[in-house]
Amino acid sequence: MTGTPDRQRSAGARPESLADLLGGRRGAVDATLPPLAFGLGWVLGGLGGGVLAAVATGAAVAAWRWRRGDRPRSVLIGLLAVCLAALIAVRTGRASDFFLLQIASNAASALAWAVSVVVRWPLLGVVVGLALGQRGRWRRDPALLRAYGRASWVWTATYVLRMAVFVPLWLDRQVVALAVTRAALTWPLIAAALALSWVVIRRSLPPGHPGLRHPVGASDADRGPVAGPEK
Repeated sequence: MTGTPDRQRSAGARPESLADLLGGRRGAVDATLPPLAFGLGWVLGGLGGGVLAAVATGAAVAAWRWRRGDRPRSVLIGLLAVCLAALIAVRTGRASDFFLLQIASNAASALAWAVSVVVRWPLLGVVVGLALGQRGRWRRDPALLRAYGRASWVWTATYVLRMAVFVPLWLDRQVVALAVTRAALTWPLIAAALALSWVVIRRSLPPGHPGLRHPVGASDADRGPVAGPEK
């Protein structure tokens, strides 16, 4: 745990991880259910069966998320994504195109994460900063900026990996394989990325750094320009 002390540590509590800060993998587990339902429905009833199963499962997941208190926008976006994926498959007549939206989303995400590091606004820092209510204060800490940049490459790699798996299966119209790998490369991969990026951050921060909640120099915004990460 070198280099990431937090105030909680002084109290003897377990230090926070990225999974603690970002809510773990609960949403990712929910996201695997409609694709799996589509694959099963397609096996049992063709394209129509797959679409009905996916939309019904998406609606059930949305209702469950609503009841447990998730934000309405988040619930609605999840359901609309399932409906749009189903609509694409119906319009093209190819069951494998149900996963086309996911493929496009991963391609866009890989590009966005990579560009964010290059322009020194690493998305992992943006996400964690919002979760902690820091906005852009973390960028005033060169060590945090560098750590978030390195860890953001971990997340970029997850999207590239998904593309490397999904695209050949989509081109070969392997519907069941797409459904299974969609689940396999969702919450397990997210859990692995959370753990690995946390390790990268810990090892990137210098000894004695106060941790993610306490950016060094965050109150010194008026002293000069923001320092960039070390090369």
